[in-house]
Amino acid sequence: MAVSLRKANWGLKFFSWRYIPLIGFCSPKIVHMDEKSLEVTIPCGWRTKNHLGSVYFGALAIGADLAGAFLVFTKAQNRGVNANFAFKDVQGQFLKRPEAKVHFTSHDGDIIDQMIDESLASGERINRPVSVVATCPSLHGAEPMATFTLTLSVKAKKRKG
Repeated sequence: MAVSLRKANWGLKFFSWRYIPLIGFCSPKIVHMDEKSLEVTIPCGWRTKNHLGSVYFGALAIGADLAGAFLVFTKAQNRGVNANFAFKDVQGQFLKRPEAKVHFTSHDGDIIDQMIDESLASGERINRPVSVVATCPSLHGAEPMATFTLTLSVKAKKRKG
């Protein structure tokens, strides 16, 4: 993927503060992005903590949303495609309390590419599940704190001009 992390993070900041300020309020940061995967972090701080000292459910949902959707945004932009996307549903399993910076990782870049290709070919909206795993590497290594399955809905069309 040709986009640098610095440029991707600026794009994320602009998008979040311009369109969905709640995302920006949680201070997400993209720490890894390639053709197949995206990893975004959300800190455990006064903006995102609940009364138990762990990252609040709402902030976890925002992290899962970003890890599952920002690849669509970037891939569509790189391909010169307009992609309208949303999540139709979400399933989450909360396994442990995330009491430090949370890393949200999705490895579904290939699925997203297929969805964009299918939508361009058919002109229809395509729905597929994407998965996101939340971890706290500073406390528990690669052990999942939560897992999410989100049904991503994408409709893509070539840009005019």
